[in-house]
Amino acid sequence: MDELYREGEVAPSNSTPVKDPSHAPVVAMIGPPNSGKTTLFNQLTGLRQKVANYPGVTVEKHVGRAHLPGDQFIDLVDLPGVHGFSARSLDEQITRDVLEGKISGLRAPDALVLTIDSTRLESQLMLVEPVLKLEIPTLLVLNMWDELEERGGYVDDKVLGEQLGVEITRTNARTGLGVQAVQAFLASVSPQQATPPERNLKNVPEGRPLPMMDAFTARRQHVRRIVEAAGFGPPRPSGGSERLDAIALHKLWGPLLFLAVVITVFQSIFTWAVPLMDGVEFLISSSGEWIAATLADSWFRSLLIDGVWAGVGSVIVFLPQILILFLFLGVLEDSGYMARAAVIADRMMYRVGLQGRAFLPLLSGYACAIPAILAARTVDDERDRMATMFITPFMTCSARLPVYALLIAAFIPQRPILGPFLGQQAAVLLGLYGLGIVAAIGTAFVLKRTLLKARPGSFLMELPPYRIPSFRSIMLRLVDRSKIFLRRAGTVIFTVTLVLWVLTQFPRTEVGPPPIDDSALGQMGQVIEPVIEPLGYDWRIGVGLLTSLAAREVIVGTLGTIYGVEDDSEDSIVLQEALQRDLTVGSAIGLLVFFAFALQCMSTVAVMRRETAGWKWPLLQFTYMLTLAYVGAYIAVRIF
Repeated sequence: MDELYREGEVAPSNSTPVKDPSHAPVVAMIGPPNSGKTTLFNQLTGLRQKVANYPGVTVEKHVGRAHLPGDQFIDLVDLPGVHGFSARSLDEQITRDVLEGKISGLRAPDALVLTIDSTRLESQLMLVEPVLKLEIPTLLVLNMWDELEERGGYVDDKVLGEQLGVEITRTNARTGLGVQAVQAFLASVSPQQATPPERNLKNVPEGRPLPMMDAFTARRQHVRRIVEAAGFGPPRPSGGSERLDAIALHKLWGPLLFLAVVITVFQSIFTWAVPLMDGVEFLISSSGEWIAATLADSWFRSLLIDGVWAGVGSVIVFLPQILILFLFLGVLEDSGYMARAAVIADRMMYRVGLQGRAFLPLLSGYACAIPAILAARTVDDERDRMATMFITPFMTCSARLPVYALLIAAFIPQRPILGPFLGQQAAVLLGLYGLGIVAAIGTAFVLKRTLLKARPGSFLMELPPYRIPSFRSIMLRLVDRSKIFLRRAGTVIFTVTLVLWVLTQFPRTEVGPPPIDDSALGQMGQVIEPVIEPLGYDWRIGVGLLTSLAAREVIVGTLGTIYGVEDDSEDSIVLQEALQRDLTVGSAIGLLVFFAFALQCMSTVAVMRRETAGWKWPLLQFTYMLTLAYVGAYIAVRIF
């Protein structure tokens, strides 16, 4: 996307929509959490950004370009979901900074699109008054209008608009209903003729000088009068949601249901994924054999087959398992169930010193620790936020899954434990996820009583009704996750395997490459071998541990390259057999424990440094997790 106007830059002096993409108006999309704002943003821009049915997903400003009919362009900024501008949390601070024009490289918005959930009209209209006081052209979007009507609700949107003094349109962002009306509003927006006046939101949200609670009560009464004048009839309670919540939020059945869901997810990873993995492995193996047969025996053939195919191919084979995990997560998120899981988790998290709001970023950590650490901005207490970020890497991210799957398949037999419902391999995988959770809880317990001592804050969440997940949204998310995984395999893993192959080729001998033990790679591994020898690992695993600092799953490609050089095969079965020769069951379990604890992701360290504005916390985090990983692996080797 072309760079947006910088603050202080003057836009073209015309009063019609701009067709030049470099001079596009800026429109900010704002709304309470879980109002469908980001879904509407995706409809307008075509960006396939993650949308989840619980608060706290959008934690940074996201910019997309809407290409309107008539070849017009609008730059849309998707702001975090907020209830006000008090800046008690970082997502509220980001929203304030964008609206005040304090973001470098982004002008203050020329207009606003305020999206609210029409089924919760009264509570969500609390944001309208502070937004309108900004005196920025605003379109109020009554989203989920179809659900309001289906549940017998009603409001005269024309009267509501007159009472509020704002233009209103009805939408259903999930299906695209009403999007054309939003596009018509966007088409009418022009860039500011000059630098907009400085905006200060400090006094907007709370209505000072009145005390804060009095101002909130006054605003609530004002909103109630407006919706009554508009003839608002609240929708009937969702009977289905109430019946489901009677189970999902029950003190006994709720946790048991959540446990059953988790077991189903992990069992499916080792059952549903098998045929897909076999198919991917067949394609990789067949294509590798075909390429090897068509190329003459040369260094390039060795590079391509022993390096690229053995390294990258050994990682790609685990793509089906990762997609199945994200399929379940997407369904649970979009259905609204994860908000209930946050409520259940709050009961336990309060005991260790964290608030239930921390559950949401921790849940994001099962995808990747980087966005999860950013999502911790929704935690308003600074000490709670720091503790949440510190323990987030203990959540088993998708990058660990290829490592777990490889070692479990090689060393854990597939025997039934609960009949067809739970096998031994799935139980071990579930145990590793649980091990990360136990480490996170224990670490949080210590932190909140030492370095980050503070009382946990209260946790309030407006539970959304259960909704049927959008098939299109889920599929687009899986496509995006595939692209991310393959892009990572095509960049980070490809680069690492390329370097590793080069290191296996030197120093050259008269007959060609040296034996793998005598190569530069082997010599590097033997330098660190004494450090990891107590864990039962040789230099090969040592090299894998070093390269996995770039990304955890790189160790699979590394071992694929090392053993591919020795065995001239990229088949994962051969890799498993090679590991069975070099590792005992105890050392394999120790390696699983090591990966469950260690912070082997330099990108996470970099994000942690940015979020904490220094190296103190990321270095402490890295050292603590590495020490815990080494000690845990050492104990596991001795036990098993």
